[in-house]
Amino acid sequence: MKKLAVEGLKYKYPQSESLALDNISFTVNEGEFIGIIGRNSAGKSTLCQALVGLVPHFYKGAYGGKVLVDGLEVKTHSIADIALKVGMVFQNPFTQVTGSKMSVYEEIAFGLENIGVPRSEMVQRIDEVLKMFKIEHVKDHNPFDLSGGQMQRMAIASIIAMRPEIIVLDEPTSQLDPGGSEEVFQAVQSLKKQGITIIMAEHKMEKLAQYCDRILLLDNGKAVDYDTPEKIFSRDDLESYGVAAPVYTKVCKALGAKKQGTNTYPVTLEEAEAVLKEIRR
Repeated sequence: MKKLAVEGLKYKYPQSESLALDNISFTVNEGEFIGIIGRNSAGKSTLCQALVGLVPHFYKGAYGGKVLVDGLEVKTHSIADIALKVGMVFQNPFTQVTGSKMSVYEEIAFGLENIGVPRSEMVQRIDEVLKMFKIEHVKDHNPFDLSGGQMQRMAIASIIAMRPEIIVLDEPTSQLDPGGSEEVFQAVQSLKKQGITIIMAEHKMEKLAQYCDRILLLDNGKAVDYDTPEKIFSRDDLESYGVAAPVYTKVCKALGAKKQGTNTYPVTLEEAEAVLKEIRR
């Protein structure tokens, strides 16, 4: 079942001479985990903002095509309407903090209060996400006293607590150490198993290769390719788009070690081990 559809999407920021998004089309099924990759300025953040209605409602500019979120056309519905279906985690967590709450607990509760979640359920959801992202110990701290990594975890927890049907994440691990990054991906994978649709712009290719169902490759605002991690990361021209394949893929490419019966290379450690063991035999 299609959960999101992008049809011929074009967008140009006010006073810009070039398109930030240029005729992009793709669909996402319910419960899929989609990665968005590309060099800086490829259009990843702009696309994420278009999926939640910030483009064109907030940023204005020239807009064409359609974005359908669970059947709702973004252009003809308010951001408030779209927010009931899809939540977004920004790259910089400071942009997501309300500034009106004095504790992490209250900050996470803010969105739940706005959509009228009963108090007992609100407490249950908040405790759940505090534990999920290992920030129980700072629940009484002021959000602005947190480290960058803690603040990012709080921002993600705030969105997940609202249980949207679709979650869009714009480089959510940019301020996290490897352990924190793994926790985010595991949490997102857990949400995927619950049927939540995930769309994530990210630079950590090994993680996307491990967790994603499909990957959208962008360059200069255009969709270059949209396929499985194996096919995307096996492209011979990948580096020309400012993207480095996972290290396991690079090693297997250098050895000419393709997955048996395919024209693609391994993208995860487990796949690489299996292929290299087969070669040794």
